[in-house]
Amino acid sequence: MKIAAVAAHFGRDVEQCLTKIEMIVGAAASQGVDLLVFPDATIGGYLGTFAGTDETGLPPVLTEDSPEIERVGKAAGDMVVCLGYREHAADLPYNASVCLTGDGVLGRHRKVHQPAGEAGVYRAGDRFAAFDTPVGRLGMLIDYDKTFPEAARTLAADGARVIACLSAWPASLTNRAPRLVQDRQTRLFDLYDCARAAENQVVWVSANQTGTMGRLRFLGRSKVVGPGGDVLARTWAKAGLALTELDAEAEVARARTVLSHLTERRPESYA
Repeated sequence: MKIAAVAAHFGRDVEQCLTKIEMIVGAAASQGVDLLVFPDATIGGYLGTFAGTDETGLPPVLTEDSPEIERVGKAAGDMVVCLGYREHAADLPYNASVCLTGDGVLGRHRKVHQPAGEAGVYRAGDRFAAFDTPVGRLGMLIDYDKTFPEAARTLAADGARVIACLSAWPASLTNRAPRLVQDRQTRLFDLYDCARAAENQVVWVSANQTGTMGRLRFLGRSKVVGPGGDVLARTWAKAGLALTELDAEAEVARARTVLSHLTERRPESYA
């Protein structure tokens, strides 16, 4: 199957975001893409700062069955598409992602781990679960979730062969580097992508925002990583598609032929 991770900027204008999503989905469809992963906060953008609010305001809040989500599903058709948005809740909204096709929603995830400054704007989710899709069993993470090995491991143990990680991952705010490639957050972003793929022996699809929102400068660097931790396709810092073709089931099975990390665990020793 063909897998693609999107690197692009999505701002506050919802209609503009939806138009861009439709254009990217159309371009991916013309290349025969089966699984397309967008960044976090695809509809309405991410925060502009981690210190309260700024001139960009807050992302719009959508319900889980909003017409905007339905519109993306219609554009997706047979393609499996993952994207992020700010989901309505009674007190604080969730930082959420949805996986869908034209036939409807296949799975959802609400970001569990929150960096400093996000808790006042988003409510934390409380679970990780894989789900079945036309391209195989899939799991989703959002952004900071990938920092924690337990999150990806839970999805892999639940049968996910492919893990989609949707990010709005910015450069360091406290130690800015003159070039994004030199930034410590760039190093961590890439390191986590490869480590989580290799330690769980899964196909890892990492999509990230580009450009700026308020004080935040996003890294891009969307990529597809094989179950051995090898980067199969990437965008670097620019907008674009990281596109590759592979048999995910076969690649995961091959990676686990001799050394199978999930079955060789010793949980009784980890306490």
